[in-house]
Amino acid sequence: MKRYVKTIGISGAIYTNEFEKIKNYANKVREVREDTVIKSFKQGDVEVLVIFEETGQEILIDDFSDPELIKKYLGKKFL
Repeated sequence: MKRYVKTIGISGAIYTNEFEKIKNYANKVREVREDTVIKSFKQGDVEVLVIFEETGQEILIDDFSDPELIKKYLGKKFL
């Protein structure tokens, strides 16, 4: 299962994805467009980790989560 991370801060929210590299190199973290996350989420093979920068609170959301949670933390587009 693929995991995207949504980081919510004062200036807004961004989606990132961590790409695993070979053992001698560090993993790469890249910013991803919201449309890409929505497309993958609707296919059902993605989970999104929502992180609040200010409080440090983390919430894991996948396609089996409550629709109200999805709407609240990710938006209407994900339904």
